[in-house]
Amino acid sequence: MSGKVMTMAEAIERFVPDGSTVAMGTSLEPLIPFAAGHELIRQRRRDLELVGPISDALFDQLIGAGCVRRVAAAWVGNVSEGLGHCYRRACEQGVPNAIEVYDHSNFSISLALWAAAWNVPSLPTRTLLGSDILRTNPTLSIGFGMVHVGAVRPDIAIVHVQRADAEGRAHAWGPLGITEEAGLAAGVVIITCEELVDDSVTLSDPNRILFPETKVLAVVHEPGGAHPSPVQGHFKRDHAFYAGYAEQSRTADGFAEWLERWVLDVPDRATYLERVDVDSLRIHHHQYSAPADFGNE
Repeated sequence: MSGKVMTMAEAIERFVPDGSTVAMGTSLEPLIPFAAGHELIRQRRRDLELVGPISDALFDQLIGAGCVRRVAAAWVGNVSEGLGHCYRRACEQGVPNAIEVYDHSNFSISLALWAAAWNVPSLPTRTLLGSDILRTNPTLSIGFGMVHVGAVRPDIAIVHVQRADAEGRAHAWGPLGITEEAGLAAGVVIITCEELVDDSVTLSDPNRILFPETKVLAVVHEPGGAHPSPVQGHFKRDHAFYAGYAEQSRTADGFAEWLERWVLDVPDRATYLERVDVDSLRIHHHQYSAPADFGNE
């Protein structure tokens, strides 16, 4: 077995120190690495900068737990329920800690990551002209009739996928959002996966491999690691869980109770899943794609 395969606790301990810039939730609504985020909370990481697109409740939870100093994202909330309450408290009241917000659109955060991946200082666009986003993000500037989007280079990208091998060759399907550019821009990639498979599986479909395996330094086999977000072919979205979180996190005391029950009082993901009706969320009707022929002789 490759030395890249490790537990979630080991991966976070080794590769995500305080002060890191971390890209998470890059597929937008699906494949959000909640298990990794919860481990960041348990290890009491501080002063993180979170990078993402329409960042779902995971960012809200990390903010509420006091892990975050800055967010560079298009939106922070709870997609089916509205704005994140911990995020709002931090922005409006500095509770538990005030955070900086570098506003982006979904497109501009993608450009920022591509700029880092291509090792250029910025990329131009017209799409933000006339937007108030330009007033709130110092990494955006105007020149020659264009908006110049400064590069955002995460220290770590944490990506949940359907399957990966021990070397870090990862397969994901369904909406991928800004996953490719986040992984290529980041210094290190941590892969968490539903299935840990033999390399004969990943190499049988090389076009689906997300990143060069040299970028991946940790592979964590973490079934259910994206709950309550959906994982195509494995889990449906847990709408009730999102609604319950939104209601309980309306107050700081309610969030503290939620955090204790679902994160701080849970040593690992397997224990967490014992508190969830997993069978009701599993995908039971499977629909497979047609095989591709990679023969070349």
